[in-house]
Amino acid sequence: MGEAAVEQYLAGLPEDQRAALEHLRHTIAAGAPEATEVFTYGMPGFKYRGKPLVSYSAWKNHCALYGQTSSNLTVEELQRYETSKGTIRFKATVPLPDELVQRLVSTRVATIEADRQRSRKGS
Repeated sequence: MGEAAVEQYLAGLPEDQRAALEHLRHTIAAGAPEATEVFTYGMPGFKYRGKPLVSYSAWKNHCALYGQTSSNLTVEELQRYETSKGTIRFKATVPLPDELVQRLVSTRVATIEADRQRSRKGS
């Protein structure tokens, strides 16, 4: 399940959430052009080199981005959003800034690459 399942998921959302998540989807894809689009655990997302990169979803009162690494973000950047471990929740009417999403994606890509390098050295 990949792009077709993601399209179906997005088509079933209210317009504001669909627009916010479609924009998020394109921003993620632009930040990780080698990533593969997937649909797992009932939500759309991306894998990079076979590893989970990020996923996203819509809920009744918010949207969310999962799998983020906050090590390269400041408290000020996240203060307007509700967060928990690996999750940023946001309103469809106040989507995540592209620059923030791109930094999150590039950090996840770097983490996956670093893990691959470590596992190669350990082999």
